[in-house]
Amino acid sequence: MNYLDSLEALRTQFPSYKSGVTLHNYSIKKVTKASIVMRITLLSLVILTVYGFYTFDYKDIRIIDAITQALTTFKTMFTQPRFNHFNFGQGVYQVAVTLGLTFLTTLIGAFIALFLGLFAAQNLSSTVVSNAIKSFVAVIRAIDTVLWVLIFAVAAGLGSVAAVIGMTFHTIGYLIKAYSESFEELDPGVIEALRGSGANWWQIVFQAVIPSSATSLLSWTFMRFEINYAVAVAMGAAAGAGGIGFELFMAGNHYYDLREVGLITYFILSVAIVLELVSIRLKLRLNTH
Repeated sequence: MNYLDSLEALRTQFPSYKSGVTLHNYSIKKVTKASIVMRITLLSLVILTVYGFYTFDYKDIRIIDAITQALTTFKTMFTQPRFNHFNFGQGVYQVAVTLGLTFLTTLIGAFIALFLGLFAAQNLSSTVVSNAIKSFVAVIRAIDTVLWVLIFAVAAGLGSVAAVIGMTFHTIGYLIKAYSESFEELDPGVIEALRGSGANWWQIVFQAVIPSSATSLLSWTFMRFEINYAVAVAMGAAAGAGGIGFELFMAGNHYYDLREVGLITYFILSVAIVLELVSIRLKLRLNTH
């Protein structure tokens, strides 16, 4: 009889004995198939990474020189920012355009996702409807936002219209999953009590489900708002949607002005920090009330 068999015998004789209790200051853990697969996977990734570094064709690029030049570029960008092709007022306007695109896509997506999320929640809808909606939004989420924008650009053309439709489409798929999971976390006893008292479906939703999930809904919505802000910056360049992303594209690829790229990066980062602070403040206020 080996050591693990002895532990099983102890567990049988003493029901109060639990796995993980230390014996002689040692914690016993069984080696499972999942842990073996995980270790093999991690080891394989490490080996492939090391092999890739050694076999990659660097085309006579010296790593030390490349790192030095990259650090010099970053120093120029972030320590010497300046306006060259637009002024401060125009920069604020372009940021406002990007925020407008972000707000519009998040608002439309959240409104549609809230309604569909109620039907996707298993405790509020039938199994067939819930699985159908979740399967559909899984396909939407599997395709990146940029690809959705480019798909809709075939019909609407490159510009803000394709960006709004594509970003809204992916936002709906993202928030339906988030909202439905928040609704499913509600205590089943609350829903049963309301049903027993004669409340209809809409009364259950507005009196119990949404008030109980308000903090979670706000957190998910602001998280998606921040994601949409980053996507809107990228779409300004990739899809011609305008905004600060287009200015970043022009400064980096057309003018090759590193100082202006650094200045635009500061614009983008400052807005992202403000959005995070606003999100935290709203969640704290909602928790207080």
